[in-house]
Amino acid sequence: MTTRIAIIIGTTRPGRRSPTVAAWAHEAATRHRTVREGHAEFDIVDIADHALPLLDEELPAAWGHYSHEHTRRWAERIAGYDGFVFVTPEYNHAPPAALKNAIDYLAAEWHNKAAGFISYGSSLGVRAVEQLRPILGEVRIADVATQVALSAFADFTYADETDPSTWTFAPGAHQEAALQELFDDVIAWSDALAPLRADAAAVAA
Repeated sequence: MTTRIAIIIGTTRPGRRSPTVAAWAHEAATRHRTVREGHAEFDIVDIADHALPLLDEELPAAWGHYSHEHTRRWAERIAGYDGFVFVTPEYNHAPPAALKNAIDYLAAEWHNKAAGFISYGSSLGVRAVEQLRPILGEVRIADVATQVALSAFADFTYADETDPSTWTFAPGAHQEAALQELFDDVIAWSDALAPLRADAAAVAA
């Protein structure tokens, strides 16, 4: 069985860098041994494509009764994956509100899956990830310790140092090594949790 991993673009901000970072990760995933062997596959999932408003479901997500079509589409997309790699910047010491909102919409679709993080920012995005870890634990996602932390200064270059919009993504060579280790861990934990997902599916049926 193929292990399916979603690389989730975690911000909807105009001019965001996360699609470029996600594309880098997706391209690097093609070189991972499990992908070459047909054991794993990676997709990019952009929360901006789902146009989720601020959480507007009346019932708690844990009940699994979604009244809005946008929620059902989001649930269907996430349910099809066994693990996740979240690409997140850091905004004011935290992950983007859009990412927290997207997580809050669902419950069972996240359960018994694994996740890793690619973060970036002036503080490497590590504080955003520290907030995401307990949030994901609450929706029963097992987060791996390995993390790719990108520097806004070392891993991005600027044509005009006075204009932050002139950036180019140029990660150091060591970052792909960290990324491949992250893939190792997310796939291994996603596979390890497969029996729990199977048990939950059997109960739901």
